[in-house]
Amino acid sequence: MSTSMALPISFLTFLLILFFSSSLAIPLSYNVLSFGARPDGRTDSAKSFLAAWAKACGSAEAATIYVPRGRYLLHNAVFQGQCKNNDITIRIDGTLVAPADYHVIGNAENWILFEHVNGVSINGGVLDGQGAGLWACKKSDNSNCPSGATTLRFSNSNNVVINGLASVDSQKFHIVINGCNHVKVQGVKVSASGDSPNTDGIHVQSSSGVTILDSKIGTGDDCVSVGPGATNLWIENVACGPGHGISIGSLGKEQQEAGVQNVTVTAVTFTGTKNGVRIKSWGRPSNGFARNILFQHALMNNVDNPIIIDQNYCPDNNNCPGQASGVKISDVIYQDIHGTSATEVGVKLDCSSKNPCTGISLEDVKLIYKNQPAEASCANADGSASGFILPNSCLKT
Repeated sequence: MSTSMALPISFLTFLLILFFSSSLAIPLSYNVLSFGARPDGRTDSAKSFLAAWAKACGSAEAATIYVPRGRYLLHNAVFQGQCKNNDITIRIDGTLVAPADYHVIGNAENWILFEHVNGVSINGGVLDGQGAGLWACKKSDNSNCPSGATTLRFSNSNNVVINGLASVDSQKFHIVINGCNHVKVQGVKVSASGDSPNTDGIHVQSSSGVTILDSKIGTGDDCVSVGPGATNLWIENVACGPGHGISIGSLGKEQQEAGVQNVTVTAVTFTGTKNGVRIKSWGRPSNGFARNILFQHALMNNVDNPIIIDQNYCPDNNNCPGQASGVKISDVIYQDIHGTSATEVGVKLDCSSKNPCTGISLEDVKLIYKNQPAEASCANADGSASGFILPNSCLKT
């Protein structure tokens, strides 16, 4: 072949390589409308969302799933890994709506489940669980009510980001992080009626390296609940109310149970909640524990129990009356906790008679009840107090 012919062929090959290289560099994007999703709030679009997921998950390159504005009805949807890439973004400009008939998903554990995924980010959007009907059923003492579905669960997953998401009126828990590592939840808004049952805002268990930032949570149960096996958890700049506060526990339900450790809760505000910062355990034998816990820079606005440890938790007096909690609580710091209590007792540390709380530290605590110092109540609680303390410490030193 002559040199004059070889040059154009070589140049053409170069252009083809350049073209395909640049094409691969462009992130793949999958619009759910292209897979048949209908933004009318009436047509079940679960299959369309799962089809878009299959494409993104099956791609060797980073991928985005895009949900345009509109209301998308979804029945149960399970987004399953393992995926071929570790960079999938789900960008939601619309609202995902659960079926109005709570029976449709009410007996499923989850409405939207991500399982065995790595590197998934959810940006924006609204998840509407339409849970009010089920709440009413449960309040009526109807024994045939389904237990309800968690709105969004990440299970056995790593490197997850949930940013700018709103969850409203979940049937049960709003967001659950279970068996995960390195999860960041930021700018989330959770809302449900203050009397909605079991509608915890964010629940973390059996997970490590979870961060919850800059979020506003109002619900009928705990704003954030921390279950067994949670370690290295950071909660910052969270506004809670209505709700039951930020709770570690309940722990000790099982006799053999993973503990909770290395938890920081900082720069938080509670308004009209039943509790502020709480640790609770079942009043029965267990090898569970809670240790290395820091509650700091918390503002209480008319909170029933601003600071509380309850180791005699025994709902409906079932399988635990008269027993002592086996859960060991140690090395808990309450630092710069101030504001108003809605009850006389602003500090209640009711620890286990079998395993007394140890290493409890009160530092700069000021709680007022009706313009007077609140009271403190301690049982089986050892520790120390420093700085300005109001009410006076009742800890054993």
